[in-house]
Parts: sequence; C-alpha cells; structure tokens
Amino acid sequence: MSWNIGSIITTSVAPVSGGTSAIQTLTFGGTITGGIFKLQRQGHSTPAIHWSSVNATLVANIQTALDRLDTIGAGNTLVAVGTMTAGIGTITVTFQGKFINAQMDDMVVVNQLQGTSPTLSNATTTAGVNADGRGYSTPGSLCVRQDTGALYVNMGTDILNPNWVAVP
Repeated sequence: MSWNIGSIITTSVAPVSGGTSAIQTLTFGGTITGGIFKLQRQGHSTPAIHWSSVNATLVANIQTALDRLDTIGAGNTLVAVGTMTAGIGTITVTFQGKFINAQMDDMVVVNQLQGTSPTLSNATTTAGVNADGRGYSTPGSLCVRQDTGALYVNMGTDILNPNWVAVP
C-alpha cells in the first residue's frame, strides 16, 4: 500500500514476524559436457566453479565457491539439490547466517559451460523479508515499532543504510 505525504512517497512496512530467508535457484539446462561458471554478488566474483554431472560434487563446488566469496562468506548460504539429474536441473541457494531473514540481490551468472546449448540462469524463488522491517528499506518507507506502536520514517538516501527518525 502506498500513499503521498507531501512530496515523499511512502510505503507501509509493517514489522514482520520472524522474517523470511531469501532463496535463489540456479537452473542448469541444455546438454552440458563440462566447463566452468562463476557467480557474482555486488561486483565480486567467485573463482571458477567446475561443473560436474555428479550432483553432490556440483553442490559442494558451488558451496565452496560461495563460502570463499568475500561478499557472502562461510556459513552464510546453504546449497542443495532442487530437481536435478546428472548435473542438469535446479540447485537452491538459501541465504542464512548474517543474511538470515533479509532481502538479497540476485547473484549474476557468468556461464562458460560446454556442450550443446548449455544454459545456466539464476532467479529469486523466495524473496527475503527482513525480520524487523527496518533494514533494506527504501527512503521514505514507514515502519511501526512492534512493542510501542511508534511510527518511524526512513530519512536515509540509501536502502542499505536507513536513517530511522521517529514521526511526532
């Protein structure tokens, strides 16, 4: 729900109960015979990730690369087989640790796979929801404090660094 207050567009940001962790799904398609790929987040790239037709090996390769990525780090994702047969299908990446119950930007895929029309894509399948409704909020967003009912507005200029000010 949105409405105008003066020249500021505000959005109702009701505090959520517990939040939701973001899940992104990597989809491997075509006929893949080998090769590498990379995942990028906020302009930083994993080392080359080797594709494998062995599902457990492919999951382990992705998990290791994400753990080493400085914009993610160890313990902040859980990589698992979705619907995959012999390295073709889906793998899920659930954000946890320091990213639990938070919105996440999509990882970018750099596809250097080999084979007949090999494809690799990434999509957010479960959007993250901040546990308290106060982080990752657009400027002008409103938030109601759960324990007191006090109203706050984000006067910051960046969604990653909100500046919450009490509304009198």
